[in-house]
Amino acid sequence: MILKNLLTVSVFTAFMFAASAFIQKDEIKTTSKDTASDNNGFAVLELFTSEGCSSCPPADDLMGQIQKEYKDQQVYILSYHVDYWNRLGWKDRFSSAENSQRQQAYSRLLKSQTYTPQLVINGKTEFVGSDRNAIENAIQKTIPDSKNASINLSAAVSQKAITVSFKTTQADSQSKLLINLVEKKSSTQVNGGENEGHRLQHWQIVHKQEQISLKDHPEGTVNLTLPENFSPDNWEIIGFIQNPKTGTISGVSRAIIQ
Repeated sequence: MILKNLLTVSVFTAFMFAASAFIQKDEIKTTSKDTASDNNGFAVLELFTSEGCSSCPPADDLMGQIQKEYKDQQVYILSYHVDYWNRLGWKDRFSSAENSQRQQAYSRLLKSQTYTPQLVINGKTEFVGSDRNAIENAIQKTIPDSKNASINLSAAVSQKAITVSFKTTQADSQSKLLINLVEKKSSTQVNGGENEGHRLQHWQIVHKQEQISLKDHPEGTVNLTLPENFSPDNWEIIGFIQNPKTGTISGVSRAIIQ
């Protein structure tokens, strides 16, 4: 009877040890998967702003702060200067009709008003561009919830142009690759409009955006005109994949201009 009980205890102990090892192994695999997912997540912040808008400088400053605070994370900032403020006393030298049209497209998709400063994250949600708490909470939620599609980008400069090479495995035939020529930092002395007398600082200014259909061109090159007073250390290329019908951004990458 004693031997039988000892055998029973031994079998039970062995079973519990095996079960414990299995649970621990499963927990390790899950943690590793979650960590990899976190590292692969991203947040694309698109700010719509204007030098003619008195509410915009705080949002511009916030983009500079976020750029610094999240420099080691997959956070990408794109500032689009809209042109509909230009008629109110000051013409924003960074503004364009294309930027205003992009914002209007988001307004239709997200069923939101068109206003400045407005910020859109990953093409899905929008906030007032100076609302730090809302934006940082959205960044912390968006990065773990997103998965970055592969985009290989490189950029080489010549005397007249920047040649951007791209390649992606994105299979969605409706998606487009948007390649952006971005000036990292600049400032303007404003002499009219709501911000008259102020020197405004700007970060991550989009100067040019090229849209490429991935259905026909999953890889290739694009030539961008070299901007005036170009300095490689103050410019970069940011490319992201977006479905224009839903607004969803599924991948993003950055290239240093060499």
